[in-house]
Amino acid sequence: MLLLVAITIAVVIKTFLIQPFYIPSDSMVPTIVENDRVMVSKLSYQFGEAQRGDIVVFISPFNDDIDQETFGEAVVRHIVESIGIRTASADDLIKRVVAISGDEVSVREGYLEINGARVDEPYLLEQGIMPDFGPVVVPPDSVFVMGDNRLVSYDSRRFGAIPMERVLGEAVVRIWPPSRFGAVDARS
Repeated sequence: MLLLVAITIAVVIKTFLIQPFYIPSDSMVPTIVENDRVMVSKLSYQFGEAQRGDIVVFISPFNDDIDQETFGEAVVRHIVESIGIRTASADDLIKRVVAISGDEVSVREGYLEINGARVDEPYLLEQGIMPDFGPVVVPPDSVFVMGDNRLVSYDSRRFGAIPMERVLGEAVVRIWPPSRFGAVDARS
């Protein structure tokens, strides 16, 4: 009985509050590096809007399986993830929100521009290296995301804006490795 209660609590926490995610790539270096684990708040966008600079985990735009998952399949997936048998899907991606609904996004002379103004991005691995892009306007209820390591990041420049219904939550704290434990400083 105690095991059932523990599993139920773990599933509720993971489903509605906070969930750990493993980072499998270098697309967010130096902010988050490969093999880091971060905790993602699933409440962030239940009570507020995404902001430029937020670091979000979202379902890959190439994963359509999630739309066809039944309630029972979702419960089983949450249980096995909660007890550590399976980790979050490799189809979950992590990137920085660089633009929100209605913003015009472009890259000019290697620098990101939002609504015609160059964006200061001190968190980038390298600046002034991107090829020209856009302009594109972010659709309603969507965000435009990019990795901090722009040379290796597969992001909205390739797959377009992400609808907020695919955003799982905001990365708030790095939990692994212990030497890097602490808040994910999204804006610096």
